[in-house]
Parts: sequence; structure tokens; C-alpha cells
Amino acid sequence: MTQENQWDGKVVLVTGGGSGMGRDVCLALASTGAKVILGNRNAQAGQSVVDEIIRTGGQAAFQVTDTSNAEDCESLVQFAVDTYGRLDCAFNNSGIQRGFSPVHETPIEDISETIDVNLKGTLYLMKFETEAMLKTGGGSIVNNASIFGLKAMANTPEYIASKHGIVGATKAVSLDYAEQNIRVNAVCPGPIKTPGFDRVTGGDDHMYDDGVPMHRIGRLEEVTSAVIWLLSEQASYVTGTSLSIDGGMSAE
Repeated sequence: MTQENQWDGKVVLVTGGGSGMGRDVCLALASTGAKVILGNRNAQAGQSVVDEIIRTGGQAAFQVTDTSNAEDCESLVQFAVDTYGRLDCAFNNSGIQRGFSPVHETPIEDISETIDVNLKGTLYLMKFETEAMLKTGGGSIVNNASIFGLKAMANTPEYIASKHGIVGATKAVSLDYAEQNIRVNAVCPGPIKTPGFDRVTGGDDHMYDDGVPMHRIGRLEEVTSAVIWLLSEQASYVTGTSLSIDGGMSAE
């Protein structure tokens, strides 16, 4: 079975699909024949990606989703099942990062929102995704944990906590369903060229080069390839892992 034809007709849910890594994964999967369900807080951005997929002959549908809201997460999974009849795979990619400050200066609302969107949102999604996958014999889930699910950085404790939590939740949930044909893994990207990265750096692609052993930032397609591999049958014996895509940063 080739990587391309194995996706024919598969139903894949992607959150945070309106831009950056989520958008790239949506477009790549749709181009191989997958049916994409996209969830995103920004309705215009999410619908734009779906429109692009449909214009190029793919299949996709969009629903506004705030992953900090459990009802939104349940509704998105149900939307996938109602639209295409099943759920085969999911890339839980939604995430936020607010300002940089030591914990005693971090606003309470930043702590709450970051944990709600990043960590609780991922748990909510996995709860409803696994429930849907059990009904059709299994599936595959990939969570976006970031390099900061594996290491720390000063002045962003709530973000680090949320991403470390995703790594732990990925391991735990993978064990829950290891005998039920549901694989659960995480990706841990380092600095990647995304709109969010550009906002932080002001468009300077080399700002963080000195902190990366490969001395460059990553490209979107380098994350997308890893996500699609983990979701695919090529990774059929891989579960509970957190795959670094960081130019060697986590090896230091």
C-alpha cells in the first residue's frame, strides 16, 4: 500500500487548521485523498483553507471550534461523524502562547487560558476522538506538544506546563488503547516557519539559528511529513512516543 492510496476516503480531523502547521497538514492530507474535518477558532481562516481544498478537488468541511470548550470538542468530532460517517485519524494541533514573564508576574487569565486551550483541549479532543474510533475499529491520533513538551524555557511557565502535560497525556492515553487499535503519539516541533513564529521574530528567520544545532529553523513540510507518517499505517507499531522535529535542540 502506498502512502497516497492509503489515505483515499480516510476521515481526518485537524484542529488549529486555519494557519501554520495545521493548515499545511490539512492541505497535504486532502491532496492524497483524505476527507478533512477542520476545526479553528478563527472562522475566516478555517473556511479559507476548506475553500482552497475544495477548489483543488479535495474534500473538506469546517466548523468553528474553541478547544477550551468541551462541548465544542464533542461537537467537532460529531460533525466529522455526521459529515463523513466515521473518524479515522486526528491531529490535535490547536494551541496558544501569550506573553513572556516569570510566574509571579504572569496574569491569572493567561495561565487559565493557556492550560484550557492547550492541555484541557487536547484531553477533551482525545476523549471524544477515541470514543468515535472505538466504534469503527481503531484509529490514530497525533498531538502537537512542541519542543517545550520536552524541555523548558524561562518566562513562559504556563505554556511549558501545558505542553509537558500533553506529552504525559499522550503516553497515558496510548496505554489505555494499545490493545484496541488506537495509536496515540505526539510531535515536538522546534522553531518552525509559521505566521506565529513571524509575529515573535518580526520576520527574522535567523533570530534563533544559534540555538539550533542544525543552525536553521524548520520548514512546515518537515513537520507535516512527520505528522502524516505517525498517522499512517507506516507507523503501525509506533504508539506513546513524542517525536522531536527540532534540528537537534532536544539532544543538547
